[in-house]
Amino acid sequence: MAANNRRMSGKKGAQVGSGGQRRRGLEGKGPTPPADMRKGHKKNRVAGAKAKQTVRRPAPRGRGGKASSELVVGRNSVVEALREGVPASTLYVQQFIDNDERVREALQLAAERGGINLMEAPRPELDRMTNGLNHQGLVLQVPPYEYAHSEDLANAAYDNGVDPLIVALDGVTDPRNLGAVVRSVSAFGGHGVVVPERRAAGMTAGAWKSSAGAAARTPVARVTNLTRALEAYKKAGIAVVGLAADGEAEIGELAALGGPVVIVVGSEGKGLSRLVGETCDVRVRIPMPGGAESLNAGVAAGIVLYEAARRRA
Repeated sequence: MAANNRRMSGKKGAQVGSGGQRRRGLEGKGPTPPADMRKGHKKNRVAGAKAKQTVRRPAPRGRGGKASSELVVGRNSVVEALREGVPASTLYVQQFIDNDERVREALQLAAERGGINLMEAPRPELDRMTNGLNHQGLVLQVPPYEYAHSEDLANAAYDNGVDPLIVALDGVTDPRNLGAVVRSVSAFGGHGVVVPERRAAGMTAGAWKSSAGAAARTPVARVTNLTRALEAYKKAGIAVVGLAADGEAEIGELAALGGPVVIVVGSEGKGLSRLVGETCDVRVRIPMPGGAESLNAGVAAGIVLYEAARRRA
């Protein structure tokens, strides 16, 4: 009589409950990746070690308002930054990247400018550098901006035998507005821009691009306390003029624009902060017969700088 219980067989074959694992194990796994892309391979370890040596992470923000380096990520952004002359230290290019027109232009611009290191790195390393952003195989490292000291702006003007013309920004957080102000200061013969360290835009790649190259000619100073910086200007005999929608005078009536002056521009939404407004010698308004409530910082600064330049001429 045959036994009903199953017996262990020495023959190899599919067993009940295997779920077809052996059948799936016979399926192809696609082409074998290159040696330096295979985890555990010697060439992969060498490539990873080389990437760790060449990739420099952005430096942390230090004490005293020292800026950190910045990463510009993505093919279009990198090409635009290189076209606009944004200072750069290193261009990282992904290994085995698809070489399209933007990649070729980025490599050409970096080579033509000189002083930009070209580094090849595996995609995982670029993912780590950019915290998973869609870098598309191109990452540009922008070194920390060299901020001037607020006193240097006035001293440089006096050294050239002219009265200082400076713009200070209060609460302007859009880097594009900062870049536009730098561009206007350069266009109308100003001597620099002052920004606070906190809750304000700094000289990022975006600000540099908006300045259309003017950032290379016009210094930007960063201060830990804007109110104290303005008080120091006043003690040095420089008038501090704040722009406000409810200012007591119009810009066309203000003789102070013809002499040493700091023009303070607030944010479009909140305007000047209370302490900064109280520190100003006078607050002026821009007449707007069209009925607009406010102007952005770049436009407002340009109008007042034009008036100051007209008086000085």
